[in-house]
Amino acid sequence: MALSPGTRTALGEAASWLGAGAVMIAAVVYFDELKAAVSPFARPVQEHAPRTASGQVAPHKPARRSSGNIVELTAGDYGHYKANARINGSAIDVLVDTGASFVALTYEDAERAGIFVGEADFKYKSRTANGFARIALVDIDRISIDDIEVRNVRASVHEPGMLHVTLLGMSFLSKLERAEMRNGRMILEN
Repeated sequence: MALSPGTRTALGEAASWLGAGAVMIAAVVYFDELKAAVSPFARPVQEHAPRTASGQVAPHKPARRSSGNIVELTAGDYGHYKANARINGSAIDVLVDTGASFVALTYEDAERAGIFVGEADFKYKSRTANGFARIALVDIDRISIDDIEVRNVRASVHEPGMLHVTLLGMSFLSKLERAEMRNGRMILEN
């Protein structure tokens, strides 16, 4: 039976989305292993662990909500992790999204953070769950959540009305020492 061109296109799109979903799930599940594999300076955790006076590795202490450079987020509605971030010093509610390549700013949040883009800056396209969107690429000076701060983060600004919440994507998360999800909690460490 011959498939129409439209059916072949639809099947190809569905296969692409399934493949992308499988890659994202694998990236989340094996985040620590992938990070160690791609980092040329990766060292075993034992080398970084605090040691006792006798030189043995000190026992692990569980992280609290915000302790030093560790922040713990609890899953909210539908398993989403929300946080109040400071982007260039401005308080902005974000959704932590391991499936987003970049930090993706709403047009309004970008302006709130002092990032101004014009019509001519929207020269790139991004594939989203809702189709293609025009975006402008920018660099954010600093993003912080509680005591964690990351500088020089690549981001995209979406056209007005095309994105309803700012997404804290992998361009931020990949700069952390650890971003781990377990039992309804996300632990961020820098």
